[in-house]
Amino acid sequence: MIVGLDPLLSGDVGLVVVLIVLAKAAITLGVCLVATMLMIWFERKIISDLQNRIGPNRAGPFGILQTLADGLKVLLKEDLIPDKSSRLVFRLAPILTMVPAFVTFGLIPLGGDFSDGNGGVVEMFGHKTLLQLANPDAGVLVILAMSSVAVYGVMLAGWSSGSKYPLLGSVRASAQMVSYEAALGLSVLAVVLVSGTDNLGGLGTLTTNGIVNAQVPWGWNLWVTGAVPFAIFCVAATAELNRPPFDLVEAEQELTGSFQTEYSGFRFAIFYLAEFLNAVTMAAIIVTLFLGGPGGPVLFGPGWMWGFVWFFLKLVAILYIFVWTRASVPRVRYDQLMDLGWKILIPLSLGWLLLLVAIRVGADAGWNPILTVAIGAAVMAAGYGLLTMAMRASRRNRELEGVID
Repeated sequence: MIVGLDPLLSGDVGLVVVLIVLAKAAITLGVCLVATMLMIWFERKIISDLQNRIGPNRAGPFGILQTLADGLKVLLKEDLIPDKSSRLVFRLAPILTMVPAFVTFGLIPLGGDFSDGNGGVVEMFGHKTLLQLANPDAGVLVILAMSSVAVYGVMLAGWSSGSKYPLLGSVRASAQMVSYEAALGLSVLAVVLVSGTDNLGGLGTLTTNGIVNAQVPWGWNLWVTGAVPFAIFCVAATAELNRPPFDLVEAEQELTGSFQTEYSGFRFAIFYLAEFLNAVTMAAIIVTLFLGGPGGPVLFGPGWMWGFVWFFLKLVAILYIFVWTRASVPRVRYDQLMDLGWKILIPLSLGWLLLLVAIRVGADAGWNPILTVAIGAAVMAAGYGLLTMAMRASRRNRELEGVID
């Protein structure tokens, strides 16, 4: 299994290796920017179709250059800084929302021939490399860390603006992050548990390339772990992205522009781009963890080319679900947001993880399958009992507070 930082797979570090790294970094940056521009156009076009409208149709064919035109317009706007703001933090906050998305995207395998189980390794100028910017041993942990860091940009933007509406948006962002980060991490643990071995011979690999390689040819984690971790991850990811129906951090009808209220010009454009880049990056993570990444059959021609094709098709499918949800589901109340995170997703993800562990331990120990199923049923029953107790306690407290008659 290929682990470690890429492209040092070939051993010696020379000028060619440095050039390969720089070329892959430039390509990754370009792919991020182009994907973000296309995602904005894709979302506006799909929503317009779902709402029986035309959508962007002026700039470029099918309006595909409308995002570029809007970006150039925003760059010409005046860049304002409020008098009561913390100027340094106010300037740095947009960067904290953009950089984590770029870093995370660099860990995603974008292509490669995974059909023979070689980890998508290709040869470039006589050096073996992966079609991803980096493949650290703790890649999954880096992804989780970056998802946590991204919220600091929103929090600091709201706090540093010196205005009440951005501050309320930042407080909501911190509460939403805490509520859904645990469920997100537990669903990722389920993937790590079933994703083969690491470089030390232990169960579960933390490299994104290893997770993809463990799913070939059709052993996707979507059905290896069961659909529950996939569904939990998608819901928690939507909340982490502050996308509808969990866009209470922005909530224009309540908080004006929320944490972006005092921003204009180029800094507002960074926030806008970061929002859609985060959506593309999170969709790429879902494809990598649950849908086999670039893995897929090689029909003809070079295998690495089909890796790009399968990855792109899977990515578009996940992004379409994001947009479809935005156009179809109304915004939830804040108490519903908290209840979903704490009372449903976290207990369910923890119970399902324990069930997978029980099945794995039973298979390794040679237990009777009936005994293993009984243990799993007991674990799920305990989880359901904890969930019922939590809901009853919450309802009783609400009745005492007079919220529920």
